[in-house]
Amino acid sequence: MTKTRSLAVGAAVLAALMLPVAPAQAATPASPAVSYSNTLISQRADAQIYKHTDGYYYFTATAPEYDRIILRRATSIQGLATAPETVIWTKHASGAMANHIWAPEIHFIDGKWYVYFAAGDSADQWKIRMYVLESSAANPVTGGWTEKGQIATPMDSFALDATTFVVNGTRYLSWAQKDPAIATNSNVYIAKLANPWTISGTPARLTVPTYAWETVGYKVNEGPAVIQHGGKVFMTFSAAATDSNYCLGLLTASASSDLTNPASWAKTATPVFTSNAATSQYGPGHNQFTTSEDGKSDILVYHDRGYKDITGDPLNDPNRRTRVQKLYWNSDGTPNFGIPVADGTTPVRLSSYNYPDRYIRHWEYRARLDADVANLADSQFRTVTGLAGSGTVSLESANFPGYYLHSRSNGEVWVEKNDGTTAFKDSASFYQRAGLADAAGVSYESYSLPGRYVRHYDYLLQVQAVSTTVAKADATFYQQ
Repeated sequence: MTKTRSLAVGAAVLAALMLPVAPAQAATPASPAVSYSNTLISQRADAQIYKHTDGYYYFTATAPEYDRIILRRATSIQGLATAPETVIWTKHASGAMANHIWAPEIHFIDGKWYVYFAAGDSADQWKIRMYVLESSAANPVTGGWTEKGQIATPMDSFALDATTFVVNGTRYLSWAQKDPAIATNSNVYIAKLANPWTISGTPARLTVPTYAWETVGYKVNEGPAVIQHGGKVFMTFSAAATDSNYCLGLLTASASSDLTNPASWAKTATPVFTSNAATSQYGPGHNQFTTSEDGKSDILVYHDRGYKDITGDPLNDPNRRTRVQKLYWNSDGTPNFGIPVADGTTPVRLSSYNYPDRYIRHWEYRARLDADVANLADSQFRTVTGLAGSGTVSLESANFPGYYLHSRSNGEVWVEKNDGTTAFKDSASFYQRAGLADAAGVSYESYSLPGRYVRHYDYLLQVQAVSTTVAKADATFYQQ
């Protein structure tokens, strides 16, 4: 290389180093926002939504009459709300399987459909045991079903809520059962399966209700459900009485551990999903998991009630209803359930285009960007019809319904309560535009200050004019 050329190259490198550094840029999120409307299905408890390879979602749940097993199917989760419902099995007239038909689950195993459910006896409605149905039909809604009988366990005692899952090629059954030797109503167990209706080996007891939140009204651990993520196996379970105290706890194990060894599992000391008075959701529990239509988001399926006070036995109240919302994941790979969201459209999170690990959230009502928002609902907002109308949107706080993102007169963005004034409605309304830095994202132009957008500056949200590349990046967000 000649001396002249060397000097030229050196000058070019120096000039490049002196150019402004472009802001970090996020790729389109791996798990984009989903939108569902709650309540999904009224008077259906213990719900399960199973996504099959045939392009359909299959729905089953406990009917409040406790007398039958129902199925629906649709090509979308929301479509299940209006899908026809078919009775695939009805309780026996007498004897076993003649009472308290509870908590059905449908699974596709080795080319056949199986439904797990619990049932009582005509002579004793509390003699509840677990049973299995089988169908070889392609469409289980219209196909015939064969009774495979009771799932036998070493203890002949109250048993229910069977679920099945596969970890590293091994199929397991988990369920809830009463141990007559200890003073609890039910505990959670696990065993390997020899076939879909037969356990193999000695079951292991994974959790016993001991914490105060597990023992309100009744000492209950029940309704196990499993989701896997990042080399971990997470098992939710429901605890306490089936009123507003009902809630979810969580067990965690390594996917490479011996799942039939209780020592492999750790239990949270506090519940992970509870009643929320602000959103008017009470007794959330008996959940399951499914995935979104695009396969990119995990979806939490559960039931709750829209009121706290119940007259008489909660089991006789028919108004537990099926609900769905997105399940999020913390940066350490653990699930973040957030709160049971308000009725209506499910909320989203808004991540920064140029700081992809940070989300819009409120902190002491000031809107800002933060990473690792442990209180998930602080970073969730519902996109609703704009308070000012005129084709606008407003962003309503998930955990403070009636509070909205809005700009104060100095341009600062806060989360504050709608006071009903025209000034507030105007300042809390925005035109949702294609992202200024990436059309796959969104930007929010102020309704009351046209040409100004919501952007972050020093991690605080402002409404400002944007003209530079950096400002446009600051004003672009992804819905997650």
